[in-house]
Amino acid sequence: MAYDLSQLSILVADDDSFILSLTRSLLNGFGISNVRTVTDSNIVLDELQTSTVDVLMVDWDMEPMNGIELTRHIRMHPDSPNRYLPVIIMTGHTEMSIVLKARDAGVTEFLAKPMTVRSMYQRIVSVIERPRPFVRSSDYFGPDRRRIDDPNFKGPERRGDPEDSIEI
Repeated sequence: MAYDLSQLSILVADDDSFILSLTRSLLNGFGISNVRTVTDSNIVLDELQTSTVDVLMVDWDMEPMNGIELTRHIRMHPDSPNRYLPVIIMTGHTEMSIVLKARDAGVTEFLAKPMTVRSMYQRIVSVIERPRPFVRSSDYFGPDRRRIDDPNFKGPERRGDPEDSIEI
């Protein structure tokens, strides 16, 4: 492994105790010893208020808030202690509509279950190596959803000057 991840603090939220145990073991294998696990999304909010967390890994299907609702809360709620917290969502639902919902909620990375050692490591390294700038609009706050800056793009710039936009 190329990184010393031993100083990271990771909070893992999943209602499945097996997934929590597996995730903790994988993270410990990367040298991360500060791993806290919770089974309830409300406990995540409590942990974020009282502890320093560098990365949140959260299951899509949680109670009482699912991973998308939880991410939106972290990003948009005025009392959120860290709106810039990297959020990695974990789910077995990998349909494009689910990926887009996660992206549009402000999720930083998407991790498909069943997870592999490599895929988990890649997502953690991604939030370290390639942090995306955050953007704000009336209904979104989170990492820039555009992952590629394509200098050859010839279409209208949606975030540009309204004078430059093309009407369809």
